[in-house]
Amino acid sequence: MSRVIRVELPFHLCTLANVRAGVDLELDAASPVTQASLLDALEARYPMLRGTIRDHSTLRRRPFLRFFACEKDLSNEAPDTPVPEKVARGEEPFVIIGAIAGG
Repeated sequence: MSRVIRVELPFHLCTLANVRAGVDLELDAASPVTQASLLDALEARYPMLRGTIRDHSTLRRRPFLRFFACEKDLSNEAPDTPVPEKVARGEEPFVIIGAIAGG
């Protein structure tokens, strides 16, 4: 059995993956949904995104991307931390936002 989780991507990653505002991912319902499992599924379905969200070797979040869900910043959470239950149930999206820097 699987569950569907919505992931919203920033414009430049949507363009790279050739999708509109986001994607629906199917994940195994038997295991807890973590940031790592969600991003693993995203990169498996859209291999062109590998290395754009997480570093290839360390799998750490890229500095100018932030993760949000249920109006909470999850960017500094450990990758093995389960996502909020509403995200795991598919009621709320997991949002990846590109940060803006400069002066």
